[in-house]
Amino acid sequence: MKDLHILNAISPIDGRYFSKVENLTGYYSEEAIIKYRIAVEIEYFIRLVRLPLPQLTNFPHNVFGKLRAIYTTFSSHDAEKVKEIEKITNHDVKAVEYFIAEHFRDLDIAQYRGFIHFGLTSQDINNTAFPWAFNDSLEEVYFPALETISTKLKHFAKEWKNIPMLSRTHGQAASPTLLGKELNVFAERIQTQLEQLHSIPVNAKFGGAIGNLNAHYVAYPHIDWIAFANEFVDSIGLIRQQTTTQIEHYDNLAGKFQALSRINTILMDLSKDIWTYISMDYFKQKIKKGEIGSSTMPHKVNPIDFENAEGNLGIANALFQHLSNKLPISRLQRDLTDSTVIRNIGVPIAHTLIAFASLNKGLSKLLINEEKIRFDLENHWEITAEAIQTVLRREMIPDAYELLKELTRKHQKVTAESMAAFIDKLPVKHSVKNELKAITPFNYTGKTPE
Repeated sequence: MKDLHILNAISPIDGRYFSKVENLTGYYSEEAIIKYRIAVEIEYFIRLVRLPLPQLTNFPHNVFGKLRAIYTTFSSHDAEKVKEIEKITNHDVKAVEYFIAEHFRDLDIAQYRGFIHFGLTSQDINNTAFPWAFNDSLEEVYFPALETISTKLKHFAKEWKNIPMLSRTHGQAASPTLLGKELNVFAERIQTQLEQLHSIPVNAKFGGAIGNLNAHYVAYPHIDWIAFANEFVDSIGLIRQQTTTQIEHYDNLAGKFQALSRINTILMDLSKDIWTYISMDYFKQKIKKGEIGSSTMPHKVNPIDFENAEGNLGIANALFQHLSNKLPISRLQRDLTDSTVIRNIGVPIAHTLIAFASLNKGLSKLLINEEKIRFDLENHWEITAEAIQTVLRREMIPDAYELLKELTRKHQKVTAESMAAFIDKLPVKHSVKNELKAITPFNYTGKTPE
């Protein structure tokens, strides 16, 4: 079998784009998930010792550091050992248990190995390890990457806050807007969805074979195992689901995926808008020496970064939708479909990060073309019609809307001169005419929050 290489990887995540998502291997690779499973098992055992269970009263606490080293120093060589055990057990979590038991023998504490995985089912480990990895990946990789884009948008919003620009509704010239404000729309939308994303808890299922802690209570009926499980899950930064079947019900995880998908949709909208502005020549792109836009047309500088972002965001959202729809559904107390699906949660996050990298690169290359932006405004004086008819309404001029409709829907181009001539004929005071003539496509931009 070939060794995995970027040139023979089936998925572009592990091939063409691997350099952009390599940091996710610490959370979603097979090696990483094994490491997180071991971390759950070790931390759980240490909590049993600290409780203490009667049989663990004499366990040497000075060994805790060496136990934690099993996962803090976990290596690819260790992962291969676990996979060798799994070839025999044909069970991934049981292989982890046996791997830890081998370390117990090496540490001369083999007599306590019966309390590894005590009272648990595999989903107590998986439904704690996967959300733990997911939560870490958001905090350590996803949020910083998104913040880079948000910071750029906020910077542009401030830098270009006074640049008037023709807006387009239904693709047609509409009332003028401010370029900075239009980019701030996206920054604000992202912030709103981030707040919703943060508000959804990251849950773990930790309750034994069918969620009732049966084995724990039958062995030690006088211990408050529910409080113990709650405290344990809280200690690793998650929130324990109180009433479950054998597996996590995934409702909040689905909510997280949907929130991530909404952020992706906003960024897809941004990518399409910037692409369109580039096609309208409102933005130029910085040229990197040696880069080629077209294999046949030498002049082209294509907006490929925004196209790449749009494509990867679409793939990510398709997968987020499947994860959101599938994971909360399980036959009776458990079927295995969630197990094969949840292994893929890193895939849409990877496509999302590829999109972030492309979008960040594209935004960094933007050069504003104020000359073209001003040219379009100057060629669309009809966009002041809304302002003029509104002032005429204030002055109680009847049929103000119709007057401007008649002017601006003619096939003749409306210019500064033709608009001034129209104003001169209006039955209003001279001061009002001066007020109307002061309205231009460059200053009729309303007011946006600072």
